[in-house]
Amino acid sequence: MKRFELEIKIKNPMGLHTRPATNIVRILQHTKCSVQFTYKKTTINAKSILSILTLAVPKNGKLCVLVEGEDAEAVMPKLLRVLESPLEDISVL
Repeated sequence: MKRFELEIKIKNPMGLHTRPATNIVRILQHTKCSVQFTYKKTTINAKSILSILTLAVPKNGKLCVLVEGEDAEAVMPKLLRVLESPLEDISVL
């Protein structure tokens, strides 16, 4: 099983808010891998938009991303594109 773990600094001025969270859930919707985000000792399933929003990660917050599974290698770059972008909205699909 493939496993990738990275710490990412959130660059979006509004932090990890609804639009990027929606894009993340859309990316993960049809994947076979498990994705977890950890922020300040709280770990959530990143396939849930409500769980992502409850983390309340602000701009410059450091988020630990763990992706495990057979399609993890394809999923990680898509997640990074959303999480590391300073832009308000990104088309990832």
